Amino acid sequence: MRSGVPARAEAFFALDDDWVRRPGRTALRNDAVIAVAFVAFTLLSLELVRSLGGLDETHVSVPVIYLVLALGCLPIVLRRRWPLTVAVLGSLHFLAIGLTMPAVMSQLPSQALYFYLLFSAVAWARDRRQMLLVMAGVLLLMFGWLTWQFAVGSGVEGILESLRGEPEPHGLFSPVVAGVAYTFLINVVYFGGAVLGGQVAWRGARQRASLADQAATIAQQTDELREHAVVEERLRIARELHDVVAHHVSVMGVQAAAARRVLAKDREAAEGALAEVEESARQAVGEMRSLLGTLRRDGQPSSGTSRAPEPGLGDLPGLVEQFDSAALRVSWSCVEDPPGAVHEVAAPIGLSLYRTVQEALANVRRHSTATSAGVVLRVQSEPVPGTAPYAEVEVLDDGRPRGHTSGTGLGLLGMRERVTHLGGSSEIGPRLTGGFRVRVRLPLDGLSAGSGRLEDSRRGSAGHPAGVV
Repeated sequence: MRSGVPARAEAFFALDDDWVRRPGRTALRNDAVIAVAFVAFTLLSLELVRSLGGLDETHVSVPVIYLVLALGCLPIVLRRRWPLTVAVLGSLHFLAIGLTMPAVMSQLPSQALYFYLLFSAVAWARDRRQMLLVMAGVLLLMFGWLTWQFAVGSGVEGILESLRGEPEPHGLFSPVVAGVAYTFLINVVYFGGAVLGGQVAWRGARQRASLADQAATIAQQTDELREHAVVEERLRIARELHDVVAHHVSVMGVQAAAARRVLAKDREAAEGALAEVEESARQAVGEMRSLLGTLRRDGQPSSGTSRAPEPGLGDLPGLVEQFDSAALRVSWSCVEDPPGAVHEVAAPIGLSLYRTVQEALANVRRHSTATSAGVVLRVQSEPVPGTAPYAEVEVLDDGRPRGHTSGTGLGLLGMRERVTHLGGSSEIGPRLTGGFRVRVRLPLDGLSAGSGRLEDSRRGSAGHPAGVV
């Protein structure tokens, strides 16, 4: 890797940067205005100098001088489109004036015009390496011309003539040395200022373009994140709607079928089943209102609507009790370490585990011949060697897949999305000893390194069918 002054110079001039500074739509119009302003400034300044007798030594007619300098201002119109070409043409123009009209070349209009052309070449050159080569050639030409003037004696002669008739100077340097050094110093500042100023202007434009790109990227990423958040929220709502509707409609279907069978024989039992249908419908409407309330942009519930909190781990015993019946006996157990750890589980995790149990028991009721099932909740809130804190539910049954049942598969999809979103893992499939297992474990300390591995053998296996309502 290069170091030292060459490396710093290369970094300053951005020789490896492929960014191209392009003029805007109004560049040609603005440059035309600048060119006209330069012409007016040049003609006015030269006329003032001529009025003071500053052009008496020039043997070229005044109209020719004005015409030559006015033509030298025209390349300004193209300074941003072909900056290096304009710099070369400006150098040749400046050199021609210096050889034929030295008195005109030393005036402010000529110096300002040439400085501006060199500045524009550095500030707008597209290829930075090519720019550096062109500017090196221009500087070599100009300082070579200056050296040649002193070498042949014309420059020294001019210094001596300016000092003729004056008293002997008392400085540290002789008049010739002081004049040569001063002339070179002025030219170094002149050309160095044009080059460095142009590069500073280019770097400023580069920084502004970079900031604009960053702002555009941030805006694009913000839109993508917003869209991603909307998609995530839609998926969450879709999962919740499926779980709520599937559960309650399943209950209403079972109770309605039971009521139909006993309606003629046992009126009291039929009324009880219909009451269960009514209660399930009421709960479904309440939960759907609570869920759909999150879609309101103002975040305010509808007038007169009560929004109950979303279910969690504390509601699992009641959920198990709803599924427990004579046809399907469902047991419940909870293992927590330390005692009370269940109440410390975050709401999103509790809701996801609740929906997992709800979906698993609904599948057992609809798609299995099971007569018994067990639900176990395990919460380990304190880390143990080799195991991070977690919350886990496991649903086991003793049945086989029931024929002529099918579903949409959205239940398993929703379960998979919940597990993946929270960084957990799951095991879903038939057991070797018979029956079916659904086990979901979610970390309590944020997303885990896993990607929500799902071992699901419902599809095409000997276990329960993959379809769910």
